Amino acid sequence: MSKPDHVLAEVRPFDGGKGSNHGASGEASNKKTSFTYNAERVLGSGSFGIVYQAQVVETGESVAIKKVFQDKRYKNRELQIMRELKHPNVVELKHAFYTSGDKPGESYLNVVMEYCSDTVYKMMKHYIKMKTPVPHIFVQLYSYQMNRACAYIHSVGICHRDIKPQNLLVDGTTHALKLCDFGSAKRLVKGEPNVAYICSRYYRAPELIFGATDYSTIIDIWSTACVTAELILAQPIFPGESGVDQLVEIIKVLGTPTREELMAMNPNYTEFKFPQIKPHPWHKVFLLQDHAGGRRLHLEAPRVRPEGAALGARVLCTPAVCDLRDRNTLISNAKGQALPSSIFAFSQEERALMDSDLRRKLIPDWVATRDKEQGPGAHDVGGSL
Repeated sequence: MSKPDHVLAEVRPFDGGKGSNHGASGEASNKKTSFTYNAERVLGSGSFGIVYQAQVVETGESVAIKKVFQDKRYKNRELQIMRELKHPNVVELKHAFYTSGDKPGESYLNVVMEYCSDTVYKMMKHYIKMKTPVPHIFVQLYSYQMNRACAYIHSVGICHRDIKPQNLLVDGTTHALKLCDFGSAKRLVKGEPNVAYICSRYYRAPELIFGATDYSTIIDIWSTACVTAELILAQPIFPGESGVDQLVEIIKVLGTPTREELMAMNPNYTEFKFPQIKPHPWHKVFLLQDHAGGRRLHLEAPRVRPEGAALGARVLCTPAVCDLRDRNTLISNAKGQALPSSIFAFSQEERALMDSDLRRKLIPDWVATRDKEQGPGAHDVGGSL
């Protein structure tokens, strides 16, 4: 696929319901609006297609455009899923349009999204090059926002299935994090089998390695925990070279899975004989003492196998991110830069997951007092579109 220097797209606002206000310039839903996109550079490419940075000629806004070949043999769920999502930690869908390919019948879906200058992957590489650890405030901030994104998409039944540093966008100015690339995402339905060969290897949950097809959204929580560990370690915590080797790396840290854990992951493996290995102490894994208990809870959470979609929200309560609830915490003391404004703006879906105890732990007193003074919903996220 060659670089499109000039793309004209007529975009009709999405019809009805959750997608109704994704229309261009707020125009009435029965009108078409034309946008011209100037592709400026390639941001990434792979088997999925190509992602460009582009400029909207009419507004001057920078956007990202993901161009994907429409293969009739496979179901493309990405656009439909993105239409259902609106959250400060999920990349925003702006528009979508189709273009024809060079061959007869070829069609490409172009998904237009908000543009972010960085990714968690790029941020980590920057600090590795500088030979300095990722600042603890960023470990907390990115971990918190990852899990907020998970709590939200899981509350509406969506499993991302490919969370990794490259799929976590970061606004280089505010450090707001956005979960992106829903090309592998799926709405999980109980009793409906799912493909096991999914998710990038370093971030793949054990049940996927065991070939489970009835997994839950908890596989995303495992992935986010692996990303958090990587932020701390400056390298993947489970760097397996194959599926089997990946499992070995996991057992070396977490120890041999119990029969109950094997049953939860895949009953077909309960008779499999594993070498008996004790868990590696977390303080030795990280070679750090501060917040070790919080990190342990964060990384071991996927082993608990709880029911429901609330685990992502509960991970937000761990001591490892407690600094974020202090109103005096700054991203940069030198610059006086505050945390992203959306950090405590919870959506209706997120609030529905909270009982009174969880709400008290997640929402600091100073935020609750502010919201009470300013009226209900003043700082809420509007929920799904």
